[in-house]
Amino acid sequence: MEVVETCEKGTISSAKPSSKRSFLSTDDEVVGFEKDAESIMKKLTGGAKELDVISIFGMPGLGKTTLARKVYNNPSIVNHFGVKVWVPVSQTYNRMKLLIEIFKQATSDKREIMEDIDIADKLQKSLKGKRYLIVLDDIWKVEAWEDLGLCFPNGKDGSRVIVTTRIEEVAKHLQHRSDPYCLRFLTTEESWELLQKKVFGGESCPPNLREAGLQVAEHCKGLPLVVVLIAGIIMKMEREPSLWLEVANDLSSHVLGEQSMKVLQSSYDHLEDHLKSCLLYMAFFREDEKIFVSYLLQLWMAEEFVDNIDTENIEETCRICLNDLLKRSLVMVSNASFNACDDIEYCTVHDVVREFCLAKLTEEKYMQLIVPYSPNQHVYSKESRLCIYIHDDLVEQLDRCEYWLDRIPMLESKLETKCSGEWPKPLEFIAHPVQFITWNYYRSDLLPLLVKLRLVRVLRLMNAAFLPSSWTTAVQSLTHLRFLEIFVNEFDFEWISHLLDLQTLKVYLCSYNPITLLGIWKMTKLRHVNITKFSLVWDDDDRAVFEQSSTTMLENLKTFGMCCTYVDDMNPSFWWSFPNLEQLCLKIQDVPCRPLFPIPEVHTHLQSLELEVKKGRKGYNTSVGWDEYFVFPSNLRRLSIRNMSLTEKIVANIARLRMLESLTLIRGFRFWNLNYCWDVRDVVFPALKYLTLQIKDLTEWKASEESFPMLEKLVIKGYCYLEEIPPCFVDVPTLQLIEVEDCMDSLGVSAMNIKKEIEETTGCDSLQVRILE
Repeated sequence: MEVVETCEKGTISSAKPSSKRSFLSTDDEVVGFEKDAESIMKKLTGGAKELDVISIFGMPGLGKTTLARKVYNNPSIVNHFGVKVWVPVSQTYNRMKLLIEIFKQATSDKREIMEDIDIADKLQKSLKGKRYLIVLDDIWKVEAWEDLGLCFPNGKDGSRVIVTTRIEEVAKHLQHRSDPYCLRFLTTEESWELLQKKVFGGESCPPNLREAGLQVAEHCKGLPLVVVLIAGIIMKMEREPSLWLEVANDLSSHVLGEQSMKVLQSSYDHLEDHLKSCLLYMAFFREDEKIFVSYLLQLWMAEEFVDNIDTENIEETCRICLNDLLKRSLVMVSNASFNACDDIEYCTVHDVVREFCLAKLTEEKYMQLIVPYSPNQHVYSKESRLCIYIHDDLVEQLDRCEYWLDRIPMLESKLETKCSGEWPKPLEFIAHPVQFITWNYYRSDLLPLLVKLRLVRVLRLMNAAFLPSSWTTAVQSLTHLRFLEIFVNEFDFEWISHLLDLQTLKVYLCSYNPITLLGIWKMTKLRHVNITKFSLVWDDDDRAVFEQSSTTMLENLKTFGMCCTYVDDMNPSFWWSFPNLEQLCLKIQDVPCRPLFPIPEVHTHLQSLELEVKKGRKGYNTSVGWDEYFVFPSNLRRLSIRNMSLTEKIVANIARLRMLESLTLIRGFRFWNLNYCWDVRDVVFPALKYLTLQIKDLTEWKASEESFPMLEKLVIKGYCYLEEIPPCFVDVPTLQLIEVEDCMDSLGVSAMNIKKEIEETTGCDSLQVRILE
């Protein structure tokens, strides 16, 4: 599991929390690196006080990054360095963006940084006089170090830089005081230990499989990447020694230099057809990119990669596919979400896997014969289709006026086959998830290009602000769209109401835009809607259509946000039209005249709710007296409330949510300039695991040991005036992490006192404390 911590004062204390999640964390899979980690940690904490560079080099798949991360997250290293930074460099990199990322991690500065400032100078000044540890992961060229290394001040504070690289010459060139560290191969015993962990988890290997398993481990030639990829294959097989021996014999017939690609090919061959498409698609994301999981699943849905038997829960089907790729070690967890709703927030693809996938796509000229689910065919149908992945060469060819689909050179051989009646139907385009947004760099007028790709299912145009007239023309022919993400000056649902297959809609508006809903009722396949800066309005036609039938429903809609709304006679019943909503984000514009959820049982599927109350004049809170209007749906697991007065009644309504696991309370202004005491001594939050408080006027907090019986993570931030965390948190047995950011020094001291008392009482270092500025 990736953990990146940076702080101005330094992390006062850190201890790795236990993992209870369904995915396999990186730390659980580390085998054979104990002595290597110990040796590198001695170089980090000992030796000269001047700056030193520790280079770890070795071939792809040896575990350079895994070893560096094991060291980076070790509690003794966390406590030794005041500043810690981790950045991937990769083969192609942008110096300015890397320096900005290093600066942001080193200072915890989350503000946008303009590229015209001297970021190198700012970074050097921010690091001067501090003991820092910077990890530059996957450097390919000496020039990369020369671009970055001069920004790291060479004081006498014991600062260190760790560099991982595949290239020995690079490692030697970067040598300061410590010799480059050549990562060794695993022994057969270590390979077998790792293989068992991956295949059997905590169980022991059955005796009848031991001999075959040892042969498989031996033929992996000591490469950890090969071991985990082979484990991903055989864990899906029947537990028969003969099948395992076939895998071992197949491995032994290839030289070591081809081992990684051979194993990747074997892993790829063992994937179901829909998983092959999912994996190849991920190669189009940028190298080392942290891919937002929810976003990825929506793209997979739109491209219909997944064999979806349960059409009511396509998202869960896609998540199962992602978990399958994770278990096979073809995709890695990049960041685990510390909230109640999602196990994995970001994922990534190992650069070796990505190179394999790109080679595979190039080899097939970016074309795939796949058998995905289609609503127009039987779920077990084997009718295939030809999918063409959009890439830069294809876009350039299409952009030339003389090229249409039947005039693209790369398709000529396929078109000849089509004439003989053998070409699979239909022809479809798989949209590039990243480069698709660069189309407007090729030409200013996008309309002719979009017409040529009328079969495309995913469209992302984020750098072109269309006028309403040109926008409606642009999407007129794109009737196959499932995923649409755009940046526009104005928007109305009526303009896209002909997109009857649209599942995901993301609209970024330049300014607040009142939107009518007349067109949305035709779009029955909508699942995810997110429109920034818009307010909900009702015109006469819209109201008439809605009131004509009480059965007007969008039953597939799962998420809706961010909507600025009034809680009047019409709007609450409007939300009833989405009975299967799971996530909702609202901004309440004015004092309500009736409850937002008059019948909480209507939204039994709603799990995540974000509410923001509009601030009154001079920043005064206007939500006093709203208590009776906020009875929340009973199955909420995640609740975020901004700018609402936390009266006893509101807090009691929150505590009634028996399934609530994540609660965020934000108030960024002094409420009537009074000091606020949050007293929950007589309140119990029975299932709450994650609590975030960002209440500026909070000066006192009272709680009992029964108030938060299941709490795992507590975050307090935002320049609040709270001086002490309730001492009763010592008695919360589940507490794993306290994080304090931009608060009074005394609050951090109280967190450390809680940690110290837990250690003295239990003898265990179970609580991690982070103090951030």
